[in-house]
Amino acid sequence: MTKPTITVIGSINMDMVTNTDIFPSQGETVLGESFSTMPGGKGANQAVAAARLGAQVRMIGRVGDDPFGPVLKQVLSDNGIFSGDVEPVTECSSGVATIILSDRDNRIIVTPGANNHVTPEYVEKFKEEIIKSDIVLLQLEIPLKTIEYVLDLCTEYETTVILNPAPAQLLRKGSWQKATYVTPNETEYNQLFTASIQSDLRSKLIITKGARGASFFDGQHEVEISSYRVEPVDTTGAGDTFNGAFAVAIAEGRALEEAVSFANGAAALSVQKLGAQGGMPTRDQLDRFMEQRQGGGRE
Repeated sequence: MTKPTITVIGSINMDMVTNTDIFPSQGETVLGESFSTMPGGKGANQAVAAARLGAQVRMIGRVGDDPFGPVLKQVLSDNGIFSGDVEPVTECSSGVATIILSDRDNRIIVTPGANNHVTPEYVEKFKEEIIKSDIVLLQLEIPLKTIEYVLDLCTEYETTVILNPAPAQLLRKGSWQKATYVTPNETEYNQLFTASIQSDLRSKLIITKGARGASFFDGQHEVEISSYRVEPVDTTGAGDTFNGAFAVAIAEGRALEEAVSFANGAAALSVQKLGAQGGMPTRDQLDRFMEQRQGGGRE
């Protein structure tokens, strides 16, 4: 089978991860258990997830001219992702995410750095590659005007777009409707989508619900797709894994219910290892997991 082509336009970060027994209160200092640096950024994470599941992936983004930049590009290449459209920004830091992990939960601060330079003018250079993609995958860690430019472009050329509205930010009126699918988690859904917007988008929304799986509207009913029971180690990147896997499944022509279940399985595997990209499964790993859980093992 020909590999589906997925273009991810988004953020590339270095995650700086601290493990601690307790989250510090305001003004409080606590001792951490461990510290590590790991490649991340919602765009890069979703690109890695899709590539490991067998897609032909192109990443469009920016890194800084700091020591993190070459490392982040190399990680993309090591995962089989075309990174020629990832150019360094002179005298600018790479994007950084500061992550605190405690009691199987996380708190994250993102500093965009070079991601702010993923402008419409920059992305326009890759217009031909974008519109020929089976799927274009977007998040909201790059300038919103770039998101809106890509939505307009893909609407014009009838290119399928999956928009993951994370972190939650408002787009201009009518922009949401230009996406083929919109994939908020429950918090983002409640923050962004008023009753009037919900009615316009109902058939596009895929709502992720963590350990409870995900839901969508099939035209008549709300369909709940349950998750798979696993023991989580680190939930960082689970949503990105879901989106990358969902993009692969849709690009392969799977029905929506099957695509969501496939993405749930990938997310379940991802939370069993540390780091946003650390637990993202390969296609063989996910296929074996889904076969073992067929008919059971769900929440």
